[in-house]
Amino acid sequence: MLHDTSSNIATKAGFVAVVGRPNAGKSTLLNWLVGEKLAMVSKKAQATRKRMNIIVMHENAQIIFVDTPGIHEKERLLNQFMLSEAIKAIGDCDLVLFLAPAKDKLEHYKKFLELNAKNRPHIVVLTKIDEVSQEALLAKIAEYQAFQDKFLALIPVSVTKGVGKDQLLDEITKHLPHSPWLYDPELLTTTNIREIYKEMIRESIFDNLSDEIPYETDVIIEKIDELPHLDRVQATIITEKKSQKMIIVGKGGSTIKRIGRDARMKMEQFSQKKIYLELFVSVKSGWSKNKKSLSEIGYNFD
Repeated sequence: MLHDTSSNIATKAGFVAVVGRPNAGKSTLLNWLVGEKLAMVSKKAQATRKRMNIIVMHENAQIIFVDTPGIHEKERLLNQFMLSEAIKAIGDCDLVLFLAPAKDKLEHYKKFLELNAKNRPHIVVLTKIDEVSQEALLAKIAEYQAFQDKFLALIPVSVTKGVGKDQLLDEITKHLPHSPWLYDPELLTTTNIREIYKEMIRESIFDNLSDEIPYETDVIIEKIDELPHLDRVQATIITEKKSQKMIIVGKGGSTIKRIGRDARMKMEQFSQKKIYLELFVSVKSGWSKNKKSLSEIGYNFD
């Protein structure tokens, strides 16, 4: 067995992909497990677009969770990139958590089994159990028992009620390989500050704009000046149409100011610094359907 260099305790470490349909509760679960607001959370589906590593220390284990876009299929090139991110995470990890809201039918799980071509070991996590009765929950668990030869464990959780956290982390730890820790145990994520700030601005766009506009926007961090007590951030919101730009800016700049205020609060809470944020809006027609444009924004197809 390998050991942590600071003690004689055998250590474990591994990557755990967190997958499920859009709005299954992946980012909410991860923020709950790590105890910090790191992953983007939105009531709108398909908000997460790229993988993000979130590190949780549990007893002798370092669990590197990989937050992924929701498993879905659409023709738009950006959506194809998002699906490929989820599939790559499944193939590259040591363990998979499949998140299944308690109200869901089993079709999403069956789709996951098809995508899990390498037969990575997985745990089924029943989320949002506070939204169903005890009787309905037991019935859903019984439905999954027909697939018990496919998964390692089935664990019900409720972030709202604070149920299942230790049981889930204990079960994950059981199945991780023995290994030295792969990262400094003080780290919460391997994602750089530029990507974190980008996601916080994107989340504010989702929170403040309705309908399809958030899906046709993205954010480019143009510049960050990191000072001891202040970060100066310049960012551009990319959108598809001039009409969308007008909505994002709002009358007298009211909407863009609201987005900026919300984003700045999120960024300050995370960084524990003052944030000076400048937001601009630019029209880039067809960016979500063009591989070159996607690559320029940071969505690289291998």
